[in-house]
Amino acid sequence: MTPRIVILGGGSVGMYTALRLQRRLRRGEAHITLIDVDSYMTYQPFLPEAAAGNLEARHVVVSLRRVLPRCTILNGVVDAIDTSRHEVEFRPHKGPPRRIGYDLLVVCPGSVSRTLPIPGLAENGIGFKTIEEAIHLRNHVLGQMDLAESTQDERIRRQALTFVFVGAGFAGVEALAELEDMAHDACRYYPSIEPADLKWYLVEATDRILPEVGPEMGMWTLEQLRHRGIDVRLRTKLESVKDGRVVLDDGSAFDTDTLVWTAGVKPNPVVARSDLPIDGKGRVRATPFLNVEGYDDVFTAGDCAAVPDLTRPGEFTAPNAQHAVRQARVMADNLLATIRGTRRRPYRHAYAGSVASLGLHKGVAQIYGVKLRGALAWLIHRTYHLTKMPTLNRKVRVLLDWTLALFFRRDITALGALTDPRREFEYAARTTAEPVAHV
Repeated sequence: MTPRIVILGGGSVGMYTALRLQRRLRRGEAHITLIDVDSYMTYQPFLPEAAAGNLEARHVVVSLRRVLPRCTILNGVVDAIDTSRHEVEFRPHKGPPRRIGYDLLVVCPGSVSRTLPIPGLAENGIGFKTIEEAIHLRNHVLGQMDLAESTQDERIRRQALTFVFVGAGFAGVEALAELEDMAHDACRYYPSIEPADLKWYLVEATDRILPEVGPEMGMWTLEQLRHRGIDVRLRTKLESVKDGRVVLDDGSAFDTDTLVWTAGVKPNPVVARSDLPIDGKGRVRATPFLNVEGYDDVFTAGDCAAVPDLTRPGEFTAPNAQHAVRQARVMADNLLATIRGTRRRPYRHAYAGSVASLGLHKGVAQIYGVKLRGALAWLIHRTYHLTKMPTLNRKVRVLLDWTLALFFRRDITALGALTDPRREFEYAARTTAEPVAHV
């Protein structure tokens, strides 16, 4: 019987694992099924540039069906994992659920935003993990500027031009920096709005930002953000955000229509609904060979997995793209080794460092101990992630977007109706003077 490989998750780990298996499996040697909520993989390091309009949104996602023609792609939700029966319970977006059997299982559903029970957060906040969130934020920020330009109510105007980001890791800092850079450029098209009228807040509970690039580069980034007029609040927590009123634990409060929550992530909830061993942070416990502890037929990697870091005994690998792509490669080879009865190899990778974009021609990096800042760091950030972008098709499209940006100004069109495409039709239906006669 042909072995059945089921992969839960179509992010970087899931897609690259399936891609490598597809290339290396002999015809008929195994059947691969990949399950994900979406039919595409999002290259998350480019989300800030997509939000700022530097990249076309479609160019930072990759169609799973296009790059994995030899795999079965199913879109929906996995409600449960039953290792005793070698089955997962799959629920498509519409229709009844069904059980899918496996011989080898790969658990890599990634992570979701880690929220806290803060009053008003669920109703008023938005994350920054998906392409939908990134494009919504772009349209929202530009839409708020349209509102501020059009209203004569000073309170509404002030609230529209106030933007709050909670969490100063990579996602929060890059998203804020790129959107602030975009909004600053857009001011030239709004006669009544000066860059100083836009109020940007970055709220961080700890005493530092961008810990991934080290204390020195983090401090430099902090100084750069403050120099740009961004109000960075360290050792500060969000207490509530009810009815657009943000209250911080330092005693300050202000109104805003924009609250972006980037204060950490947690493993996808499907992990907790399984019978797999998990650690104190809710991650699946993995061995250095990327199989789940106690299971030879279940593998895991990425954001949802606690993978031992063999270069730093006692620690675990960081949840980032640098490890995800490499773990996928090793995991695919170990799946092949399991099928063919050969030896598996452990995952080992010394952390190379981190790069971050802070807007056009601005960046910060620490690579193998070398600290870089400014335009050079920004160029390295773009070059590195361009090389890691999946498929030649997407690499070329991203490069073309950047090339065109050298000759044309950034587009500032706000397509707010994308989030509510039926609004105009419903308005037309409500305001029809007479009912339409049936023919």
